[in-house]
Amino acid sequence: MLRVLLAAIGLAFSAVASATVPPPPPIALVSADMRPHQSLDGPWHWSVDPYRDGRAGFHGGPPGPSSQRYADIIQADVAAKDPTALFEFDMQRSPTVELPGAWIGHSPEMRYYNGLVWYQRTFDFTPQPGKRTFVRFGAVDYRADLYLNGKKLISHFGGFTPFAAEVTQFVRPGRNQITVGVDSERNSLDVPPVVTDWENYGGITRSVSLISVPETFIDDAWVRLTKDGRIAASVRLNGSQMAGFPVRLRIPSLGLTIAGTTDGDGRWTGNAPVTRALRRWSPESPTLYDVRFEAGIDVLADRVGFRTIEVRGEDILLNGKPIFLRGISMHEEELGENPVRRITPEAAKALLGTIKQGLHGNFVRLAHYPHSEVMTRAADELGLLVWSEIPVYWQVQWDNPGVLSSAEEMLRENIVRDRNRASIILWSVGNETPVSDARTAFMRALVKQVRELDDSRLVTAALLSARKGNVQTIDDPLAGGLDVMAVNTYNGWYTPDPLASLPELEWRSPVRKPLIFSEFGADAKAGYHDEAASPHKFSEEYQAEYYRQTLAMARKVPFLRGMSPWILKDFRSPRRQHPVFQQGWNRKGLISPTGQRKEAFGVLSKEYQALEAVGVGK
Repeated sequence: MLRVLLAAIGLAFSAVASATVPPPPPIALVSADMRPHQSLDGPWHWSVDPYRDGRAGFHGGPPGPSSQRYADIIQADVAAKDPTALFEFDMQRSPTVELPGAWIGHSPEMRYYNGLVWYQRTFDFTPQPGKRTFVRFGAVDYRADLYLNGKKLISHFGGFTPFAAEVTQFVRPGRNQITVGVDSERNSLDVPPVVTDWENYGGITRSVSLISVPETFIDDAWVRLTKDGRIAASVRLNGSQMAGFPVRLRIPSLGLTIAGTTDGDGRWTGNAPVTRALRRWSPESPTLYDVRFEAGIDVLADRVGFRTIEVRGEDILLNGKPIFLRGISMHEEELGENPVRRITPEAAKALLGTIKQGLHGNFVRLAHYPHSEVMTRAADELGLLVWSEIPVYWQVQWDNPGVLSSAEEMLRENIVRDRNRASIILWSVGNETPVSDARTAFMRALVKQVRELDDSRLVTAALLSARKGNVQTIDDPLAGGLDVMAVNTYNGWYTPDPLASLPELEWRSPVRKPLIFSEFGADAKAGYHDEAASPHKFSEEYQAEYYRQTLAMARKVPFLRGMSPWILKDFRSPRRQHPVFQQGWNRKGLISPTGQRKEAFGVLSKEYQALEAVGVGK
């Protein structure tokens, strides 16, 4: 009896132990854009589904044959052979559109559509013996249900980070059909929640590709310069032979090789001293190196810059030297009257080049969500320091563990994707989050996760602050746990303060840390002028004077180490409906949707040029 009892206890402990073993991490396919791949960008059929008929039937069960938009058939052929066949859709004869790009540009009727849209295309495929194949999406906003040849593979939530699914067992020689149900509608449990101040941009907004790799391959790889002056490399393999597998990092132009063997989980980290030949990445010298991660026959190439970023007292140090961040915020919208969030290398360089050359900037806040990897690679090449953030914004349900889990997953996907980008110096865990005990606990959990995933960068968040009279105090309890404090301030725009009074505001902080003014700004419609001594809001003159006086205020803040005013370009926002000045656009941009520079652009550019000339921010 005792033996039976002990056996039962052992089985119970075994069950508990197996139940607590964490699942393997999701497929990362880091630096996927650098791998050989088959692009699935281009023409896709699309079909609107406002009642989500393709997801469930009238009584809540699976959709019937007449509504299964993902079915592995050609509807017209079936109907031609069977006169009783009924289809209330026909994906192959639905309109086509070039992807990636949000459906806001598909047709005029889609301007304010929020819901489910189905996308489908076919592709030809030739299997490669010994290879595994994945389909990878750069981003789908917001929920994606992925089907291949009629079989559902995965669902992914979150509109701004990549995801992948293995299709090795489901892809077939010759013709294949891929279908994606894209649902842009969010609820109070999503990240971001429903209430935002930017265009939703539902759709497949970033590139889609098929990637074939060896059976055991490099899934995640990260190389960086440590604060003690060494090159460190980390690799995680995926595959049946990932344990005890030889791996190495090579940087040919530096003559550097770091080699080792993975542990039982397929992980390895190694390091080596920096060679004298290494040139550190900086805005003035954005040097990138070709690096190669190697594991057997799998080779993952990337282009990486090496620099250090840290805080000392109230200073931000880049490569050991104090720097002032001369920046601007921006949304992920290309220039033009009708942006659809189609960010090409040319579109990214047009926007970032306006900051670097036009504003004399060295810094950009990519708000309020992870931007395309096309953008972060362009920042690497051009030499712009980057603030990258997740959309923890306004009305989040702070006390809900599921919401925290969603935010943590989005943060993990963002960091893993971009850890090799030298340009990124700040991970932000949120924007304008109202203070409460539940909120602060939520945000501290995200800060903790950043530090666990990436100890080579700084953590920040855009905070609110308290004002009493002419004193503005950074009283957010989260500030003490951040590396860099950041505050959004709109005195003179959302407050009745006369602009001339702004320089008299005094900024205080109970903690000694560097501060960034992460937002300040005023709307102006390009071309609207008011030459009066006291110009009206929405005029270029008011915006320009707002910048002059706010910059005068900023010069008096002794612990200010950077600015990213709101915002580079006017951006779409359905909240903003003034029929004369806004018309569905937030007009705080320093340039118009098509790139026309407003008067305030010159004000900020002159300020940054002066700072650059005297060596502040180098």
